[in-house]
Amino acid sequence: MLSVVHCSLSHADEVRYLTTDEFKQLFFDFTKTNQWQYKGEKPCVIDFYTTWCGPCKRLAPIMAELAEDYCDQVVFYKVDTDRERSMAYFFGISSIPQILFVPVDGQPQLARGLLPKELLQRAISEIFGIPTTNE
Repeated sequence: MLSVVHCSLSHADEVRYLTTDEFKQLFFDFTKTNQWQYKGEKPCVIDFYTTWCGPCKRLAPIMAELAEDYCDQVVFYKVDTDRERSMAYFFGISSIPQILFVPVDGQPQLARGLLPKELLQRAISEIFGIPTTNE
């Protein structure tokens, strides 16, 4: 499943689950073209994980913090690669965790492994042109 962390006034960690079909309709239909065309209005970060992955479990709270820090500027997703195999295949996910940074314009960039929050903030700043949030 694909889940999205939405920003709200009281809870930045509310999760909405999306199917691969919904992802293709709302964001990018990878079954119709292999040329990247992101349909989103804000850049997004996609965390590819599985429920049994130790490093993925350690990355989850970092991603939740980032989702709260950047809630008005960046959309954060989690994709369970065991459930969403076609999406994982399309993005070339062969090990986890992997994080896909998707700018509104331009090509997505992939980072592999459990990365510290500071490196993820730097990637958001460099790839999306968004200043690093204050702690």
